[in-house]
Amino acid sequence: MQGLMMQQPLLVASLLMHAERHHSDREIVSRRVEGDIHRYRYQDLAQRARRMANALESLGVARGERVGTLAWNGYRHMELYFAVSGSGSVLHTLNPRLHADQLVYIIEHAQDRVVFFDLTFLPLIESVAPRVTSPIFFVAMTDRAHMPSDHALGSRLLCYEDLIEGHSADFDWPLLDENSASSLCYTSGTTGNPKGVLYSHRSTLLHTYAAALPDSLNCSARDAILPVVPMFHVNAWGLPYIACMVGAKLVFPGPALDGKSLYQLIEQEQVTLSAGVPTVWQGLLSHVESVEGSFSSMRRTIIGGAPCPTAMTTAFQERHHVDVLHAWGMTELSPVGTVCSFKAHQTALPEAERYALQAKQGRSVFGIDMKIVDVAGKELPWDGCAAGDLLVRGHWVTHEYFGGDYASPLNDGWFPTGDVAKIDPDGFMQIVDRSKDVIKSGGEWISSADIENVAGLHPEVATAVCIAARHPKWDERPLLLIVKKPGSALEAQELLTFFDGRVAKWWKPEAVLFIDAVPIGATGKVLKNKLREQYGDYYMSL
Repeated sequence: MQGLMMQQPLLVASLLMHAERHHSDREIVSRRVEGDIHRYRYQDLAQRARRMANALESLGVARGERVGTLAWNGYRHMELYFAVSGSGSVLHTLNPRLHADQLVYIIEHAQDRVVFFDLTFLPLIESVAPRVTSPIFFVAMTDRAHMPSDHALGSRLLCYEDLIEGHSADFDWPLLDENSASSLCYTSGTTGNPKGVLYSHRSTLLHTYAAALPDSLNCSARDAILPVVPMFHVNAWGLPYIACMVGAKLVFPGPALDGKSLYQLIEQEQVTLSAGVPTVWQGLLSHVESVEGSFSSMRRTIIGGAPCPTAMTTAFQERHHVDVLHAWGMTELSPVGTVCSFKAHQTALPEAERYALQAKQGRSVFGIDMKIVDVAGKELPWDGCAAGDLLVRGHWVTHEYFGGDYASPLNDGWFPTGDVAKIDPDGFMQIVDRSKDVIKSGGEWISSADIENVAGLHPEVATAVCIAARHPKWDERPLLLIVKKPGSALEAQELLTFFDGRVAKWWKPEAVLFIDAVPIGATGKVLKNKLREQYGDYYMSL
């Protein structure tokens, strides 16, 4: 016997309809590429998204066809999130930090019919346009007054605001199959070509529900959310969708992601919650400390994309009274998989134990299951000691990549993440390392992440990266690469001595190299493969 409940599909447009109906006056604030601050409300977002849906139809974009965006976090990008997916087409967010060759590959692979772009990226678009055949039009996301007069796109270039003004706000969002595609995001492509992950309306809505929960990202109508994580990076971790669901104020930083600009926006708009990768927060904390500032409204920050150093957690919490939510996910997971939210009995733990717990990536949100296995595929215990390959499955986990170019990545129904992890008896997962980054020394594993975490505790260390360097006796040994804080006179032996008593003796790096900067990839992560290429033979040359 089946239940007697209504059957209504889970659709992206329903989030916008809800926001317009129940949170119409809630504000959306954007720092624009044009240089000013733009303000409007959810009711304006909904009306303009309907206009753009009509415009897409007039351009000949059919259901299921892909529409590319090359844009910063802002209100126009938000409009496209709903206009494209809501009308039945597929939103394809393009990462401007990728190499032009990769962008050409991605646009052609996705067969984008139209590409929208912020003016910042006009030179990039001009270099890409002659090499791609699929886009019919390119749309500059600006008004007529700011349209470029000198460009190489000819009649293929259209104006965003002309499209908005030229079409009606009367549009009925179609009743789509909830399993139809809603958006497309490609992996960063650090090895080989980027791979496309195709999200459905259903997976997006379920992810939105789960990510908004109190023990997940804990979002509500009382929040003012600043997504520093780009809207081109796994849909800004779902925050644009979550904001519509709960009715939160949204604050978009545009292209200004330096510490000073972010701090000004946080204070001006009374932001309560922000989200981004550690490299962004490092710049923010440095600026706040340089001006002896504080946060008057921000009370929570979500840190993901790379392990959050304990030093960063303590800086936020002890000096600035901002709670840190350490989270983990992947493009293939939409992206949220785990969040480090305490259980009831853990809130009273001694300070050192709480910080040790917060260094973990956390426990599964509802909708994600996980396990760790050894090299033979045997499941390992959740004892906090055994380390193995991390596998996941769930309602918003991909089961194959877009385009049919790759075999299904699944292993007996589980997605192999490429991470090596431990899980403790409370279900808290901790990434030991990426399988490609773990250091194999004398037949044993050393976690590069743990080495980096200890080095990051030294007050004169700005950035710490540990790589596996080939060794004539031990196969591999950890090599520590350090960017010092300005004015620091830190020496290698002082830092090596700092490790005494903090890690096992055989984990301790044998050498420290001081470098000016670390290479950062398209998603804000450190490119360890580049550092291994440069320094991987260091011990072999001694």
